[in-house]
Amino acid sequence: MGFGPVSSICCRRSGRTEGSQAASSRSGPPIAYAPAVARVTVFAAGAAGTAVAIHLARKGEDVVLWGSEHDARVLHQLIESRVHPALPEHVPHEVRILGPEGLDEAGGHAEIAVMGANSDGARSLGGLVAPALGAGTRSVVSIAKGLEPGSHKRMSEVYGESVEGPAVVAMSGPSLASELAEGVPTAVVLASEDEGALKEVAECFRSETFLVDVTDDVIGTEICGMAKNVAAIGVGVLEGLSKYRQRSNMNPRAALFTRAAQEMARLVEALGGRPETAFGLAGIGDLLVTSLGGRNRLYGEAVGMGAEADHTLKDLTARGLTVEGAASAADVHTLAAERGLDLPVHEAVYRVVHEGAPAETILEALR
Repeated sequence: MGFGPVSSICCRRSGRTEGSQAASSRSGPPIAYAPAVARVTVFAAGAAGTAVAIHLARKGEDVVLWGSEHDARVLHQLIESRVHPALPEHVPHEVRILGPEGLDEAGGHAEIAVMGANSDGARSLGGLVAPALGAGTRSVVSIAKGLEPGSHKRMSEVYGESVEGPAVVAMSGPSLASELAEGVPTAVVLASEDEGALKEVAECFRSETFLVDVTDDVIGTEICGMAKNVAAIGVGVLEGLSKYRQRSNMNPRAALFTRAAQEMARLVEALGGRPETAFGLAGIGDLLVTSLGGRNRLYGEAVGMGAEADHTLKDLTARGLTVEGAASAADVHTLAAERGLDLPVHEAVYRVVHEGAPAETILEALR
């Protein structure tokens, strides 16, 4: 395609400045909001989807946040107090929050439909939302990072099949929901084979604090978004071992991170993507932020300090914390075996998580 492997796209609109309208925040001075431009519906009111809704409202888009029955635990609080329990920032009053009964209204509103379900719920969300979308819906944006259980299909493939018609754009990169909601400077990559959709979605999302790169390497972007969660578990396991043994382990931490990135590149290339994508925002960028903090790192660290892998995973899940890397470890194991790939770091994580191997197995990947 003609727009290159990865490029930065600047989409500042004339006459728009963040600061023309005010909305309340939990702390600090009021955050400013600009006049609305694009009509966006975020489907699924999890932390990630809600953070995207906050960001888009902050820059002035016309935003609806729709929650399904699966969001019942947070929907009441969102509607009553404009607060998501996992986020530090209020949802601005400019965002219309709708429950399950408002699906048709939410779908008819959307020029851009943002899909906030986890990878295991993507197909059901797409099938539920598709009939409600109007003729004006031009793009579907996936923010999930993972593969569909069983089929190993990427999210763009799942939404392409379940929501026929609109172009599908995948968003990836280092974008912790809590920091996105607070307006902390963030950079992501958008991937699609549809150049027009890329430009439209990039223009919608980009702001003074939200940098957007674009690429047509959809495979590489989505595979990195999945594999980095597996590697982050490995980093967490090593961190837990370091604390348990009271050692810094700086050398093996650096080696593990580097080898994990190299393995991501080999996996991406074997699946038809461009290996250089693994060394950009979707790869090492996202791996870094996930390794510094987050659910996958937290899970790995607990296992490294001696917690039983399966029990810890069930405990975190019961607390509403999805550890995507656990399922993705099995996905990478299968994909690598089918293609004869040697991915020692990712395989070590698979053995610890799914076969009960000791945490020290992570160190064996460095030999």
